[in-house]
Amino acid sequence: MKASKVARKLPADGKSPVVTGLRQRKQQETRARLTRAAMTLFLERGFEATTIDDIAAAAEVSRRSFFHYFASKEDVVAAWQENAASALVAEVVARPADESMLTAAENAIAAAVKRLDPAEAAAMSRLKRDNPALQARDQLKYEKLERALAEGLAQRARTKSDRLQARLVAMIATGAMRVGGESWIGEGAREKPEAFVKRTFDAIRAILK
Repeated sequence: MKASKVARKLPADGKSPVVTGLRQRKQQETRARLTRAAMTLFLERGFEATTIDDIAAAAEVSRRSFFHYFASKEDVVAAWQENAASALVAEVVARPADESMLTAAENAIAAAVKRLDPAEAAAMSRLKRDNPALQARDQLKYEKLERALAEGLAQRARTKSDRLQARLVAMIATGAMRVGGESWIGEGAREKPEAFVKRTFDAIRAILK
């Protein structure tokens, strides 16, 4: 009788929720370890010079395990970018309700870039700039970022007009990040990223006046 009660509590696949949760956590940790190892090697050696075997060895997993999480080296960079987009959207949602959408976007972006290592961010931007495959992924990144940012800003919307504004602000903010990032690199990445964000949004407000 007791055994049958226990059996009924288990999911249909017979796996304990605790075991399943532990397995998922380990998979997430392995994926994060692969991403960190890859990005470190890319910055140290360059994208082309870094092999999948190098990444697997640095992350202390097998080559086969690498392909369990990523189909290519480009996918690792895309995953790193998606994590950054998720963090940005979380920052937007957390902004005070009394901020305008443009101000919320600006402050969220400033908070997100403030956590970046300027030297690492500059090196990664150059890495993407010099590699055609990564440039194509970068274009896709901004498209995904714009959609994610619009969704985050839409959570602040109350009317149909507000939802339209969320999409427009997301488009403007994403464009500002792209143009601003290129300008920041072009100027030698001497200025703190968050200061450059402020200068970029000041320029946007001057245009909108």
